[in-house]
Amino acid sequence: MAARLVIVESPAKAKTIGKYLGKGYTVRASYGHVRDLPKSKLGVEVEESFQPQYLIPRDKKEVVKELKEQVKSADEILLATDPDREGEAIAWHLVSATGLENSTKKVRRIVFHEITKDAIKDAVKHPRAIDMDLVNAQQARRILDRLVGYKISPILWKKVKRGLSAGRVQSVALRLIVDRERDIDKFEPEEYWTIEVELQKQVEARKGKKEISFRANLHTVNGAKPELVNQAQAEAILKGLENAIYEISEVRQTRSQRKPAAPFTTSTLQQEASRKLNFTSRRTMSVAQQLYEGVDLGKEGGQGLITYMRTDSTNIAAVAQEEARQVISTRYGQDYLPETPPVYTKKSKNAQEAHEAVRPTSSLRDPESIKGFLTQEQFKLYRLIWQRFIASQMAPAQLDNTSVDIKAGPAKTAVAARPYLFRATGSVIAFAGFLAVYQEGLDEGAEDELSKKALPPLETGEKLALLKLEPDQHFTQPPPRYTEATLVKTLEELGIGRPSTYAPTLGTIQERYYVVKEEKKFVPTELGLLVNDLVVEFFPEIVDANFTSNMENELDEIADGERQWVPVLREFYQPFQGSVEKAETEMQKVSLEPELAGEDCEKCGRPMYVKMGRFGRFIACSGFPECRNAKPILKKLGMLCPKCGEGETVIRSTKKRRIFYGCSRYPECDFSVWERPLPEPCPECGGLMTLSGKRNAKCTVCGHTMPYEIPDEETVAGKPSVAAPRSQLSQAVAENVTAADLQAEQDEDTGEDSSEEEEREAAAV
Repeated sequence: MAARLVIVESPAKAKTIGKYLGKGYTVRASYGHVRDLPKSKLGVEVEESFQPQYLIPRDKKEVVKELKEQVKSADEILLATDPDREGEAIAWHLVSATGLENSTKKVRRIVFHEITKDAIKDAVKHPRAIDMDLVNAQQARRILDRLVGYKISPILWKKVKRGLSAGRVQSVALRLIVDRERDIDKFEPEEYWTIEVELQKQVEARKGKKEISFRANLHTVNGAKPELVNQAQAEAILKGLENAIYEISEVRQTRSQRKPAAPFTTSTLQQEASRKLNFTSRRTMSVAQQLYEGVDLGKEGGQGLITYMRTDSTNIAAVAQEEARQVISTRYGQDYLPETPPVYTKKSKNAQEAHEAVRPTSSLRDPESIKGFLTQEQFKLYRLIWQRFIASQMAPAQLDNTSVDIKAGPAKTAVAARPYLFRATGSVIAFAGFLAVYQEGLDEGAEDELSKKALPPLETGEKLALLKLEPDQHFTQPPPRYTEATLVKTLEELGIGRPSTYAPTLGTIQERYYVVKEEKKFVPTELGLLVNDLVVEFFPEIVDANFTSNMENELDEIADGERQWVPVLREFYQPFQGSVEKAETEMQKVSLEPELAGEDCEKCGRPMYVKMGRFGRFIACSGFPECRNAKPILKKLGMLCPKCGEGETVIRSTKKRRIFYGCSRYPECDFSVWERPLPEPCPECGGLMTLSGKRNAKCTVCGHTMPYEIPDEETVAGKPSVAAPRSQLSQAVAENVTAADLQAEQDEDTGEDSSEEEEREAAAV
């Protein structure tokens, strides 16, 4: 029997797939990309048609060596990397790195969107060649990001400070946050008043049954909408309502439908996990990756629980719809099944319809039945995906809506002629439909008709008793700040980025300290405002949403074979290089004003400032050196504590400045490790994995060691940003900046003696 070698990205994926394929197949992992652009230079021959200078990273050489040995003994090689452009590019790089370009061996590409036995077997039966259009689209994106990051970031280093970055997607995201903040700052609230009444039937009032009262709002005065902009106008209405009679003039009853939301795309999954689970986008994608690659379900073994989680399509396979309909029929009855399976149209720009939505690989595997095999985070996210998918295949909910008009005025005036019209509305669920399983979360400011209370039975001509007459002062509200959910939604609606870019983008702008979160909302820092303004001034096309969206369209055209990638890069680069040259000569060097920490010193009462030292950000008293109060700012890794599952994993320091990782709930939870914990569990035993060295992961339970690929993010001058916040000293090592460089920069920033600055920083640590 011919020996077949299957290459995937991760060991967890390899383990699950290997079980399905059985004898005759060897499954190995590449641990992500095996070739990339160099970190030490641009790595793109601009004058030679933008040819990239790929190399095998040092930490991947052993992996590639082992794969080459496996290739030698194989008769056929199947490249089973992820079903998107990034996966296609990894497959192409594997061919080159393992010496298969000119080999006589049969090399084929297989694609699947879920890791199940049927999907894997079907993929093996239908291999194909590597799609170079998809590869070139990925290459073009990678080179674009390298050019932008490598060209702009050093200018920001020179003119502002080291460690800053700009990127095609992150700079647009930052601009959205900054523009929204400035809209809020310049917003001037306007006063307005509303008048509400509490009423009940007169017959009930005589019996003292207040529990069936209802509320109505002033709707019109003499047929026109009242504009009550001050208290005097409201009081004039109140005076007119003195001794008024309230009588129902019209009752309208209608039935409406509420359709279920579509099954998840990457974007909507991140939005809903943010609203309902309080997950960051990065945490959502990390946990979804675990569910996709496979979880050990005891006797069933490793099972892929969801379809591929990087998708912008709402398509559903017919077999999956049929299985969902069986579950719905069995659990809820035939009434909850629509006559035909619903079809959802794409909402995001340029959705790749060949993909499927994010859904369970089997609707029969309900969350509660496998809860004991999942971590807390895995269970929450799987339940969310399962419920959303099942609900998406169910019948619409039916709502009975009631609207009641009440005329108020003098008793001697005919009802129709009374000047004041109040309106009450209510809704009641007549048939739950999909609401029996799932209800979509709401963003700030959004209203839900289900929140309307039901009205008591009312009839035209009924007289009502007034219980309360309540004027209420209001002020118009500024636009809300972005949350993770609303920012991802906006990026998707604008056509900015791709499913794989949302999570790293949001992580990058926080790690660069361009934005911070306050009550789960993004607020730009002084540094973020400054960097945004410089990029907007000198690189307006980079932060223009339409420009970035059009670039995404061009990348899609490359993927579809409609355009060549080199001309697209050339059209971008020529004007961009002009902007770079202008910025190098005309951008002025700027210094940052001290940033208020938003609290006063508990020792002397003076304001506290956020400072940046060699070991990261900390808070210090503005009264230094008279007051030496300082304290650290805990940095979060974006994952729950592995021990208690309630607190967040944070970076801490010992008195000797050694970094360790602990729980934000300390001392209630005493979790602590020296090495950085990773969100992915050990593929062998499910134990806690920690970073071992620069590019390896090691299990704290069984000792299993494997290479670890830090998630790709937009490039900072050719160097990828880290997956979680690190101290400034750690960043300096990664960027080949000496400690002396940082100290000189610190001296320049503060204008204070470096030894005194060190002392304050040490106190904070």
